[in-house]
Amino acid sequence: MKHIIFDFDGTLADSTAVLASVWNTIAKEYDFKEVQLEDIDSLKKISITERSKLFNFPLHKLPIILPQFYRLYQQSIKDVHLFRGMKDVLKAIENKGYTIAIISSNSKDNISEFLKVNDINHVSEVLCSSRIFGKDRVIKKYIKETNIKKSDVLYVGDEQRDIVACKKVGIPIIWVGWGYDAIEVIQSEKPDYKVFSPAEILTII
Repeated sequence: MKHIIFDFDGTLADSTAVLASVWNTIAKEYDFKEVQLEDIDSLKKISITERSKLFNFPLHKLPIILPQFYRLYQQSIKDVHLFRGMKDVLKAIENKGYTIAIISSNSKDNISEFLKVNDINHVSEVLCSSRIFGKDRVIKKYIKETNIKKSDVLYVGDEQRDIVACKKVGIPIIWVGWGYDAIEVIQSEKPDYKVFSPAEILTII
């Protein structure tokens, strides 16, 4: 194992309040249903497809919405916070000699700005996919471009789609219990590892 890849939103970054605010701004413009912060915990227990139906949002409209989403998100980047303990985890992983990368559905500009604001210098590369269900392609691209083997890579993510992508590629994944998909959603996908605190990531590695 040489490379540790992290998801961004829900894994490294606690962006719940910002995502809700951004979504509600977009929802008002396009007549989608707005989200209430008190509903977040219950939303974590249903799939992305079920959420899209609940909010009257057709997933095929995502490419139209994403540019506006990225722009609004960047305006509130200082309100996105690193999960407590994750900065120490990143530093410890780097000190152990691993290469750290981020693969996300958010934009590279947003993530780079977040890393700068939070003084995080441990990330070697940030790769992004504008497709919600296209992370497996980005992971394959990363493996090819860095000229490494699948056995050299471990992924850390919080959603069902992260697990599905890793299974497609054939790399192990640590699912984190503080993100956007509750254990009820991901259990059937059987992630290789499950953790409920950042420190447990280090134990597994």
